Amino acid sequence: MGRRHAALTETDPICPLCLRPIPPGVKQSQHHLIPKLKGGKGGPTILVHHICHQEIHATLTEAELARDFNTPEALRAHPQLAGFFQWVSKRPPDFHARGRSSLRKQRSRKHRR
Repeated sequence: MGRRHAALTETDPICPLCLRPIPPGVKQSQHHLIPKLKGGKGGPTILVHHICHQEIHATLTEAELARDFNTPEALRAHPQLAGFFQWVSKRPPDFHARGRSSLRKQRSRKHRR
């Protein structure tokens, strides 16, 4: 029995990071281009796949996002993220895997030890 994929339509939004469609029912997130913790509350957001959003926050700190990676183009140009977006772009639009922890969570775990 094959895996069932979400039905695609021409009106599905496109993830500006991996460039795959985001069909209804697929895990998705609004990414604040300037993190809320760095003054981006109410600022511009982009609709992305949840897995793409997880990878952004697992790779970059809030300060890095605010300072240097506050556009879809800058995020796609980051060497590590570019590799991830290229890899995931070959997966079906509803592909989702458990992502890595965010850097903030990783660092807070280190401080608790």
